[in-house]
Amino acid sequence: MLDTRRMPTPRWDAAAGDAPLSPKPQMTDESHKPFTLGTRGSELALVQASTTEAALQKVFPDLHIARCIIKTTGDRRTDVALADVAKAEGIFDKGVFIKELEQALDEGSIDIAVHSLKDLPTVLQARFALAAVLERAAIRDVLVTRDDGGFDALAPGARVGTSSVRRAQQVAFLRPDLLVVDLRGNVPTRLHKLTAGDHHDAILLAEAGLVRLGFLPEAPLTYGSEPIPGMPGLFAHRLDEKMFFPAAGQGAIGLEIRATDERSRMLAQSIGHPETWLRITAEREFLRLLDAGCHTPVGVFSSLVNGTLHLQARVFPETGGSPLTAAANGTDPLGVALSLFQSLT
Repeated sequence: MLDTRRMPTPRWDAAAGDAPLSPKPQMTDESHKPFTLGTRGSELALVQASTTEAALQKVFPDLHIARCIIKTTGDRRTDVALADVAKAEGIFDKGVFIKELEQALDEGSIDIAVHSLKDLPTVLQARFALAAVLERAAIRDVLVTRDDGGFDALAPGARVGTSSVRRAQQVAFLRPDLLVVDLRGNVPTRLHKLTAGDHHDAILLAEAGLVRLGFLPEAPLTYGSEPIPGMPGLFAHRLDEKMFFPAAGQGAIGLEIRATDERSRMLAQSIGHPETWLRITAEREFLRLLDAGCHTPVGVFSSLVNGTLHLQARVFPETGGSPLTAAANGTDPLGVALSLFQSLT
């Protein structure tokens, strides 16, 4: 029997669009009580925190919102490859980017933790909950190069920088003649490293982050490679998700709370996006069924078309060899994830 206890149950009707099933929540006499958001301190994390704060303020104009910037293990440990940070620190999965935020939730110093959802482990500890997600941005990966032309323009032996095992495996699958080189740092730092050209000929980044930070417009201005404003000599090539599979939850902002904190749950769900919730529920459930963590080389993405959820995945076997690719569709996110999982076995 499918165990759904570890996944949050969608509380919205997909047919209702952006509107929750219940009436707009009222803060009553709690609007004076401060509400504290916890966030990492990177440029991208701060933009995501500001987006969350603006959404809350729009629904609850009188809500007093405070921000707490927290440095996580993943931010501190830049001396080793990201895949090795958890091992070095004795932390499971990609908890390297959430450990200190969850400690702050435990202590009550913050009421909600704002995450890039793809950084959040597939299964949370029972005392925490993913309460909601904001409307999703673009899900694609972007190849950034110093020469126009994308992957096709990279010469054999070119060095591609990434800290993601998913991206590394897909580069090796699509272009085995390229060399994958570890790359750490926030988005601007990675772009500057590429500009320097000392260690990388190209790097891979998430489109959502580039758009949120103003390095790319939401919609491409031209077909193929695009120049990056403010970064002379760098070109971005948005990779078709059906060719280069994104990470589960990529492009989504996740709001994590204490599982028993109903006030924070209500506030988070008041700004949650129903369609994004359905999509990420399917994607994360598929990872749970695979027993796959954030470092497992799995690409999975979804789309919601006329009420039907479409889910596709590319999974790289731990024993090596060619990846498995499968697709499933339906209206129930947990059912679609199960169908996709069963089609791989």
